[in-house]
Amino acid sequence: MSAGPDQRVLIFAPIGRDGPASAELFRSSNLNAINCRSLPELISEMTVGVGTVFLAEEGLFGKETAPLAQWIANQPPWSDLPFVVLTSHREQPAVVAWRRSIVDLLRNVSLLERPVQPMTLTSAIQSAIRARRRQYEIRALLEAREQTAQELEKLVVERTRALEEANKQLRLEMNERARVEETLRQAQKIEAIGQLTGGVAHDFNNLLMVISGGLDMLDRQTDQNRRRRLMDGMIQAAQRGASLTKQLLAFSRRQTLRPEPVDVAAQIGGMRELLDRSLRGDVHVEFDFPEQLWPVEVDPGELELVILNLAVNARDAMPNGGTIIVRGENLLNLSDENIAGDYVRLSVVDTGVGMSPEILSRVFEPFFTTKDVGKGSGLGLAQVHGFATQSRGTVRIKSQVGEGTSIELYLPRSQDLPSKPRHLIDFSRARPKKSNQGRILLVEDDDEVATLVGEMLGQLGYEVTRAASAAAALGALADGRSVDLVFSDIMMPGGMNGVELAREIRRRRSDVPVLLTSGYAEAAIHQAEAADIQILAKPYHLDELAAALSAAKSDRRIDMGSKRSSSLQNS
Repeated sequence: MSAGPDQRVLIFAPIGRDGPASAELFRSSNLNAINCRSLPELISEMTVGVGTVFLAEEGLFGKETAPLAQWIANQPPWSDLPFVVLTSHREQPAVVAWRRSIVDLLRNVSLLERPVQPMTLTSAIQSAIRARRRQYEIRALLEAREQTAQELEKLVVERTRALEEANKQLRLEMNERARVEETLRQAQKIEAIGQLTGGVAHDFNNLLMVISGGLDMLDRQTDQNRRRRLMDGMIQAAQRGASLTKQLLAFSRRQTLRPEPVDVAAQIGGMRELLDRSLRGDVHVEFDFPEQLWPVEVDPGELELVILNLAVNARDAMPNGGTIIVRGENLLNLSDENIAGDYVRLSVVDTGVGMSPEILSRVFEPFFTTKDVGKGSGLGLAQVHGFATQSRGTVRIKSQVGEGTSIELYLPRSQDLPSKPRHLIDFSRARPKKSNQGRILLVEDDDEVATLVGEMLGQLGYEVTRAASAAAALGALADGRSVDLVFSDIMMPGGMNGVELAREIRRRRSDVPVLLTSGYAEAAIHQAEAADIQILAKPYHLDELAAALSAAKSDRRIDMGSKRSSSLQNS
């Protein structure tokens, strides 16, 4: 099948069967894949034309990469060839340093760590090809503009009397071209952030699961050895999170919100203890809420995270102390270019150093920060903006140097009655340990998460057996082991995800209920909903886990009862 140069996928994986296997996989997805057996062959094919290059990093070990670096450096201004690199688990300092040098050499690179799902790999390649196709389109646009400019120059020569006006028009065209190129670069950066989000969200939420779940379990546990294990797990998770954050050059938050009617005054008022712990002693928080403040339609947990984030930012903007005011106001029939209707304006006002117009123009950019290195990631206000937008609202900032800052969230009014506030962090909850709740098969590939969840299930009175993969779980069920419920992660190595495992369990053991969990469920949420399988999102607390397990068991009992009734009627 013939295809243009922007459709060609060049593969360089000379060790083992990675090259032929990848080529077969890509061709099965109607991609024009070419397996290159040497680095010179790869560079030669790149010169002919290429959509993206798929590399196995071990193929570059010990190779002379200067010709490849020269090809990349000699790309025309419109070209930024995307590379997809398959990496290993090796994290020795020398390997990490070498890997960083390869990332610097390739420039536009996405890293996929083994093992990788075929769908994930194919999706990454297709995304890279789409980005490359846009580059070729920009090349055509630039060539067309260049041709227009040349024709315009000829016209200027022929019409000397209009020379000044023609030159002015040409300068405008050049400025417009520069603006289009800059806009394209910014769009590509934002797209890269979005592409990386899905891949890392699962790992980040696993770390958060260990930390938040460990905190939730800590005060419930009297055994000192178990408390020590929980603390060690949380410390290791925090260290892993810090290391992963330093390696990421682009990160964007993508999470499904669960909006519900929320009493803002009660929800945020319950955060006072948390805010007091998060701020310095010379920083005071005041709440200013009217008695008849409308409820809003938002995710309550995410609202608390936003307020905590803004309060910490305000604290950092007041090095000599001061007052933070959290204020709520009703806005009837608000109408502007972004939103229209009844809204609640939730403001976080500080008396700090303020921001200049230059800083204000960039505050919502991911990774932009005025704090010292290591003091801030630059993602805080980008998260606030994303939350407000996803909640069908908006966010605005008012600030002057030396006079403080006011950050205003505009959140849609809810016509429904708010439920009882559910706080993100609540150390007052306690659940007595129950015994003989049943036997659970826990399917989780991450050792730290499995250890924590095993402790949580034990706290709830369950007897836990752990399997590290879907295949191991099916083996445990096949040996006749008595299991009352299967609790499985969705994203796992081994070729079978949690949804596929649940379907297979229903086929083999229809009496066993299945509950799924994931730190990034978007990839399989539609499959799970279609199969009527519950998903518990990470991170979760002990009470949420207990409720989800109870619901899963109840749903299965109801379903089995319906089937028995149907069988009796048919007989």
